[in-house]
Amino acid sequence: MQVSKHKVATIDYELKDDEGNTLDKSEDGNFAYVHGVNSIIPGLEKAMEGKQAGDDLNVSIGPSEAYGERDLANIQRVPRKMFPTDIEIKPGMQFQTQTPQGNPLFIQVTAVEGDEIVVDGNHPLAGKTLNFTVKVVDVREATEEEIEHGHVHGPGDHDH
Repeated sequence: MQVSKHKVATIDYELKDDEGNTLDKSEDGNFAYVHGVNSIIPGLEKAMEGKQAGDDLNVSIGPSEAYGERDLANIQRVPRKMFPTDIEIKPGMQFQTQTPQGNPLFIQVTAVEGDEIVVDGNHPLAGKTLNFTVKVVDVREATEEEIEHGHVHGPGDHDH
């Protein structure tokens, strides 16, 4: 069976940056996704199309087909009072907030400058070329519920 829309693909992968540093890794068939529902980055989904169990691939994906370019508008200075008062804010800390439209947004603190906190709302991998080594472990039909929910359900169904 080939990877195509509404199939569940189980893969092992290693993700590296251009310097060869491992950024992420999944082994032992622990990563599965529903193909064709935008649950993985577009460049990897395109590369997976038509593959089948046992196939190996190496693919480099530029920012436009991954997490986009870094957007300087996503870097802002915000008042310290916007953060919890009971914790010390330090660079590297991450928080979840909302966009003006109410969508979740993850931000990372990049600097603390007096009463201002500099935050970056770009995805940590924005602007980077991503290099994947992938082995296709399994391909199966997605259930109607998996297609409806847009994600894979494990053995014994799932928790929401």
